[in-house]
Formats: sequence, C-alpha cells, structure tokens
Amino acid sequence: MDGFQRRRELKKRNILEAALALFMKHGIQKVSIVEIAKEATVSQVTIYNYFESKHKLIHEVFNFYINKAVVDFENIIEAKLPFPEKVKKIIFNKKEAASQIHEEFYQYMMKEYTEGNDIEKLYNEKAIPYFLRLFEEGKEQGYVDPNLSNEAILFYVHMLKEYIQKEEVYQKILPLTEDITNIFFYGIVGNKEV
Repeated sequence: MDGFQRRRELKKRNILEAALALFMKHGIQKVSIVEIAKEATVSQVTIYNYFESKHKLIHEVFNFYINKAVVDFENIIEAKLPFPEKVKKIIFNKKEAASQIHEEFYQYMMKEYTEGNDIEKLYNEKAIPYFLRLFEEGKEQGYVDPNLSNEAILFYVHMLKEYIQKEEVYQKILPLTEDITNIFFYGIVGNKEV
C-alpha cells in the first residue's frame, strides 16, 4: 500500500471511529454529519466522498463495530488463559458494551442483525468455530461437562440466537445482557466453582 492509500485508509478509519463514538453516546438520529466531521477532524465533503450518505456511513459503522467485536472475541479465545478467565473476559466485554451503547444504536444494530446476511455469514464462519473451540478447551480443562455433545451446545447457541433476533425480544434485552451471558456460561445455578 502506497502512502496515499495508507493516508486514505487512516482517514476512513478515523471517520468510522468518530461516528461510532458519537453513535454509541448519542444514538444515530441526534448525530449530524457536521458533528462527525468535527470529531474526525475532516470536512463534511470528505465524509460524503468516502461514504456518499449518512445511511451508508451508518451501515459501514455497524460493520466496523461488528468486526471490532469479532476481533476482541478472537483475541480472548486465542489468549493463553484458563477457561474460567476467558469466560469472565467475555462476560465483562458484554457488560461493558451493553453499558456503553446508546439504545437507539443498539436497536439499529439488532434490526440490521436480523436482516443482514453479512452478520449471518460472520456468525457461521467466525463465532461458531470459536465457541466450539472455547467449549472444547472447557471440556479439556474440566470446566464443561465432557458428555455434552457439540451438537447440543450448537443447538443451544442457535436457539438463543434465533430468539434474540425477534424484534419484540431485542427491544428489551439490552439491560439483561450481563445476566443472559452469565446464564449462558454458568446456568441458573450460577458460578459455584469458577
């Protein structure tokens, strides 16, 4: 990549990061292109040159956020940590994300999530293999019942995913994120040994 292309990519990333920070704090509707340009230290014209419209920028910010979350998840799974520490980090990340995200931005993301094929592809290609790897580690380290089949675990994960994609559910779920993640990893009995 030459210097021009590198500067162009850096500028685009700065715009995405600025827009994400503003959307997370204020939601989508209350944030203007003027505010994003100011935060990213670029002109409004630059934003329109890169993204054409606010709608396309919102979509790119959504993809940027999801890809960032996937990288964070991959880093936890790849870390040389025992299973309980990985689970705690995943729960902490979910709790942090839930506390930092504006309700309107979250609702937009969930609507996109339920309609978008890109997310489904990312889920199947990245999230599922990493979840299986995490649970295999948990089995090897004695934290997950070795008699649980991967099919049963995947069935549970898919069931949860399908339910969360329903509009009447995702509109209410944000405040429950930490509790749901805890139930997912520890069940309703809770964290007895970890």
